[in-house]
Amino acid sequence: MPAFEDKLERLEEVSEQIREGEISLEESIKLFEEGIKLAKMLEKELSKIERKVEILLNQPSPDAPPQMDLFPENEEE
Repeated sequence: MPAFEDKLERLEEVSEQIREGEISLEESIKLFEEGIKLAKMLEKELSKIERKVEILLNQPSPDAPPQMDLFPENEEE
């Protein structure tokens, strides 16, 4: 499977070919379909990456004390 960057580069190529308008309508439609597929794959990969980053950012640091209270926000001072 091509890397994210390769897919993005291909999507840019497809987009440029369509914008130039020097291809037939039939070829434009084929390229458009390819572009849509690439965009959906890229969007899916980005979502996975975003979730992974979110998980990594929300992990407690190894030297942080463990949270022992179930509902610390409900405690009265």
